[in-house]
Amino acid sequence: MAGRREWFALAVLMLPVLLVSVDNTVLSFALPEISRHFATSGTTLLWIVDSYPLVLAGLLVAMGSFGDRFGRRRLLIIGAVGFAVFSVVAAFAPTAAFLVAARVGLGVFGAMLMPSTLSLIRNIFLDRNQRRIAIAVWAAGFSAGAALGPLLGGALLEHFWWGSVFLLAVPVLVLMLALTPVLVPESKDSHPGLVDYASIVLSIGTMLPVVYAIKNLAKGGPLLISVTAAFIGIAAGTVFVARQLQRRNPMLDVRLFTVRAFSGAVLVNLFAIFSLVGFLFFVSQHLQLVLGLSPLDAGLVLLPGLLVTIIAGLAVVPLARRGRPHLVVSVALMFSAVAYAMIALLGEGGSAGFLMAAFVILGIGVGASETVSNDLILSSVPAAKAGAASAVSETAYEVGSVLGTAVLGSILLASYQRNLLLPTGLSSGQAGTSTETLGGAVEVATQLGPTSAALLRDSAFHAFDSGVTLTSGIAALLMVGASVLAAWSLRNTTAERVDH
Repeated sequence: MAGRREWFALAVLMLPVLLVSVDNTVLSFALPEISRHFATSGTTLLWIVDSYPLVLAGLLVAMGSFGDRFGRRRLLIIGAVGFAVFSVVAAFAPTAAFLVAARVGLGVFGAMLMPSTLSLIRNIFLDRNQRRIAIAVWAAGFSAGAALGPLLGGALLEHFWWGSVFLLAVPVLVLMLALTPVLVPESKDSHPGLVDYASIVLSIGTMLPVVYAIKNLAKGGPLLISVTAAFIGIAAGTVFVARQLQRRNPMLDVRLFTVRAFSGAVLVNLFAIFSLVGFLFFVSQHLQLVLGLSPLDAGLVLLPGLLVTIIAGLAVVPLARRGRPHLVVSVALMFSAVAYAMIALLGEGGSAGFLMAAFVILGIGVGASETVSNDLILSSVPAAKAGAASAVSETAYEVGSVLGTAVLGSILLASYQRNLLLPTGLSSGQAGTSTETLGGAVEVATQLGPTSAALLRDSAFHAFDSGVTLTSGIAALLMVGASVLAAWSLRNTTAERVDH
């Protein structure tokens, strides 16, 4: 049974979890200011958001394996130092391209943090019920961090420049670096295999091209590039799987994916974070640009949903203990579907109160589903292989984060551009800026006379909200599909049945 020291260790491990998840969404409310500051295109804006989770997704499996071999606490400390350094670099980025590069660096070191935290929890909490509570805290922290990002970003942007959202990480990581050696025990695989560098390269070669192909296709990029990237990723993935099956001590035991509960739980993670990040991407812009709220006020609108996400993640623990995972997760995902359906049926972005209610409903679904799915994932592997399993779980998170902005964000952008009607008299530069993003249209409106400005703003708001309606409808259907998938894949499964 874990004692006081172990629970304090969990508190320390929650610091990097919150930071990495906050970094997934903290830019949401800074996007309008970044767009105006750098005069960036809509595509570049998506890259600023997506470069971080894209790199994270590509490296998580490799970093999980490194943690199993060389020590999870050691990797956690290295990741914290690097993450702090690149947070400062991102805060003072002189150009949009430099900011994208800094976000790539954050992704590299963030990939060292996440598998270490969940796998350390797996090895610290040996009692099944205590571990379930600890995982619930972890999942609630990850969800809360993703939802907390816009609120913290809004509070900082109320008083400071956009780069301040990155500096938030530095004092937290300094505290973590001071406490980790004292409270968190080191753990590693007692019988690790040799470092399989070929498998590491293949895992990266699988994730990066596939995610890039999806992103490029979603934003309407050249089909040939998407097909080529997807082919490269699938080919690398095929070789990776064959290599793991041949090795006595593989970097990732791909046979785990033959366990229906494991595969289903991984997909649940992906769809849950997909729904959360996709929602935050458009609601942050609607609250600030369409409704005219300040960043702080817009963040406060999301506060009830943040609290509900945490509460749902913890409250589902006794339900998961007594009920069946497939029912709990399936119902939870339907909450997310209902939230999106509300917005789609409204036909416009909605008032602040309406969006607050929708986010509360979404938070119930995300918080509950993530707790149960992570519990099933970690229960499917021996403790020594917790790093690799944790990496799979977090890879699903990051892929879901990328897809949330890449797919829904790109569909929203395409709908916005198709429905935007520009007033006469705009220069080519003003027309281009207005077409790229909603923030660009609002900025151009400040340069026009009253009549033209009103026409541009009204058209931009209508075009944006029509895109929100379309993407919300698509997201609602996806979440219904995810609910059905969870009901099938987790059927006749209990956490104890897959525990080793």
